[in-house]
Amino acid sequence: MPITDLVAPQAVIPALKVNNKKQALQEIAAKASESTGRSEREIFDVLMQREKLGSTAIGNGIAIPHGKLPKIEKIFGLFARLDRPIDLEALDGQPVDLIFVLLAPEQAGADHLKALARIARMLRDTDFANKLRDARDAEAIYAVLAMSAPTEIKNAS
Repeated sequence: MPITDLVAPQAVIPALKVNNKKQALQEIAAKASESTGRSEREIFDVLMQREKLGSTAIGNGIAIPHGKLPKIEKIFGLFARLDRPIDLEALDGQPVDLIFVLLAPEQAGADHLKALARIARMLRDTDFANKLRDARDAEAIYAVLAMSAPTEIKNAS
């Protein structure tokens, strides 16, 4: 499954202006609500519950907040590049500027984990992350995400 099956062009936020984790997750939940049909509050609560278990910031300025929602039919992704980095309590202590949110149906199980692993691998690639940081707008960011498929295949072998 290519990343473009998870993230639609309208699910890219090119310059999210926020000051902290809570505000970032609220803004992202509002945007995700538009595409999933689930309430903004429900999405925010799921993401905050996951953050309470431990930060989803994986280092190098990247976070992958995620959770499972009832009544969504497929795994849904949303990508946000922050206007300026914020502290999300990453293990490496680095502020985060790239956030990839993943929402999955409650019954997704292994597919949810596979999607998380694929996104983490993709974003840990420094060249790829830098291309996302350098992209000038939502269309350019989406094009970078769409280019990730050949890299994933190469890395998987």
